[in-house]
Amino acid sequence: MVQNRLRFRSNGSFSILQFTDMHIQDGGEKDARTLALVDRMIADEKPDLIVITGDVIASYDIEDQEGAFRRAIAGIVKSGIPFAVIYGNHDSEKGITRQRLNQILREYDNNLSIDGPEDIHGIGNYVLTVEGSASDEAGAALYFFDSGDYAPETIGGYAWIQPDQVEWYRNESMALREKSGNQTLPALAFFHIPIPEYEQACQLGTIEGIKGEAVCCPKLNSGLFAAMLEMGDVMGTFAGHDHDNDYVGQLFGIQLCYGRVTGYNTYGKLERGARVITLVEGSHEFETSIRLHKP
Repeated sequence: MVQNRLRFRSNGSFSILQFTDMHIQDGGEKDARTLALVDRMIADEKPDLIVITGDVIASYDIEDQEGAFRRAIAGIVKSGIPFAVIYGNHDSEKGITRQRLNQILREYDNNLSIDGPEDIHGIGNYVLTVEGSASDEAGAALYFFDSGDYAPETIGGYAWIQPDQVEWYRNESMALREKSGNQTLPALAFFHIPIPEYEQACQLGTIEGIKGEAVCCPKLNSGLFAAMLEMGDVMGTFAGHDHDNDYVGQLFGIQLCYGRVTGYNTYGKLERGARVITLVEGSHEFETSIRLHKP
């Protein structure tokens, strides 16, 4: 839709507000606090795009998953700001599917989320482009991945982004490069469950921010990070899932970022908030910082 075209501002900036792990449940007091935080952050930041990186609802703990999901996104819908959603391990754990959640999203004009290709794993693998401030040509790319939920019992732990999703990313990246006259578009990537390199960054790279718990990443590494290094476009990745981590890790030139847990109806010692990401037109750089709830 024309009104949802993403574009750099005239000053060359493009801002993204990342919410994660909202864990909306039954509409109680903690949910009300979460949704008030979301409304306040949107009003304060006035972003160009809102991204929710999974666990929008705690589907396992409620009977009316659809009602919870509609409550979770109501303030974002009302803002009129374009928004994109990917799902976490708790969104479709009980009572509702990712496909149905995306059907609900399609009712709203400012939603940009889609199911993505049917022939690869997951619901919600897609790419959005940000047009130049004075051009209709793409100036940046945003990749969204469905990181799944749980691994098979024989392996245990959390799911991994599958090889066919990694191949899909490579193909999308190459197609965008060809469209851009063989120029590599600066890009960001979003998923819920952190990839193993988030832990590697703590061992081999550097981190800034809070590491308050173990990195709950998959036990298997399917090569997404290596593909991003080889393609040369992704500058930073953004995950959620681990509520007591909010650090930014530097590993081989890619920044591995956690959002800040947004929901009050879940575990975590960190003050609730969001992450702001600002792209700079014509540059392979971005700025990011945590924003905390202001009562």
